[in-house]
Amino acid sequence: MAETGIDSTDPADPGEVAGLDELDRLDRTQLAISFERVFTLVRRLNPQGDISLTAASTLRTLERHGPYRLSELAATEGVTQPAMTQLVSRLEKAGLAQRCADPADGRVVVVRIADAGRELLLARRAARAEKLYELLSALPPADRAAIVAALPALDRLADLLPS
Repeated sequence: MAETGIDSTDPADPGEVAGLDELDRLDRTQLAISFERVFTLVRRLNPQGDISLTAASTLRTLERHGPYRLSELAATEGVTQPAMTQLVSRLEKAGLAQRCADPADGRVVVVRIADAGRELLLARRAARAEKLYELLSALPPADRAAIVAALPALDRLADLLPS
């Protein structure tokens, strides 16, 4: 390994376990393809007739981070403000989200998740968890163990994206 000035025995060194050389050799296209396949798998696990992926992502953002201004929510979810306004209107009509005054500034409107939105997310997760359990039980024990072992790293990877 090239001299980097980092002690390779340092547990804080991200290259210690996976090896930075191994990461550099990783076929980045194959990595993207594998993540796309996992994304497709998770998407297909959603209950039939479920809400859109953007609606579910928006509810998850509100659940995890609390109320947002429409403009901030649109930026976070990667959609235009008019598209987010329409989505929030649909979520409101379905009782899944609510517009309310910002406690810090009563002139500002924020969007928050409603109890029904939380319940919907719980139901979606439970349905996907059941289907995932069935799929995982068809794998050899070593594959199941590898997936379980990777979960903390996948969570940390997801946390790297700004919210």
